[in-house]
Amino acid sequence: MRKEYDFSNSIKNPYIKYLKKQVTLRLGVDVIDYFKKLAEETGIPYQNLINLFLQDCAKSHKKLKLSL
Repeated sequence: MRKEYDFSNSIKNPYIKYLKKQVTLRLGVDVIDYFKKLAEETGIPYQNLINLFLQDCAKSHKKLKLSL
């Protein structure tokens, strides 16, 4: 290993916008079952499906309609 490295010609990570952060969510059993069933039908892991669904909500600025 070198004592020093030259990073003057380095470039920024082009995949930085695709990075993910691990979080803990408490989801209902019915929600998990729904996405697991959908995962079996599509062949996409259920965690990825949940992420894709939430990305779609964020991109289209969907708002939850709550009636109290």
